[in-house]
Amino acid sequence: MKALCWEGVDDLKVEDVPDPRIENDQDMIVKVRSTTTCGSDLHLIGGHLPAMRAGDVIGHEFLGEVVETGPAVRKHRVGDRVVVCSFIGCGRCWYCANDMWSLCDNSNTNPGFGQMLFGYETGAVFGYSHAMGGFKGSTAEFVRVPFADYGAFPVPDGVDDISATFCSDAAPTGWMGADLGGVKAGDVVAVWGCGAVGQ
Repeated sequence: MKALCWEGVDDLKVEDVPDPRIENDQDMIVKVRSTTTCGSDLHLIGGHLPAMRAGDVIGHEFLGEVVETGPAVRKHRVGDRVVVCSFIGCGRCWYCANDMWSLCDNSNTNPGFGQMLFGYETGAVFGYSHAMGGFKGSTAEFVRVPFADYGAFPVPDGVDDISATFCSDAAPTGWMGADLGGVKAGDVVAVWGCGAVGQ
């Protein structure tokens, strides 16, 4: 399959990479229909996040069609249109059970990086370096989605692909920022930041 790969600082190339495959019984394979670049991808492209390797597929905001499911996937069927969360959570650890999915104990296959970089362990993120699990990202034709029943959600028929794509990361990021900032109905706020989430 074709994918947009990181080849070094400020260097991206479209390359042929192996098709993803089911590796665990809770995996599913999604054919990407819509993806977008996140402001945080700029950190990868600019070389500000360690543990990138030539050939890494970037991208963590996407929507697609389910083309294959592992035997333990219960909530999705082939042909379903789904939006996939940027963070990968197992749904069972203490952090996931307490709605702190970005700290999942079981998704990051490279523990230790988070402690070194941020002072705490993190969960995994699609296409966001080997420090965050090394999972291939969404600037590809297909993506393997681990723990599919916990990180992928069906898209209602009346919602178009582009609108639903932003439910993957941009909308939850804005919601979390407003929640952490104590924004209430009727408040007037301005958000400064890179890309679509800021002014």
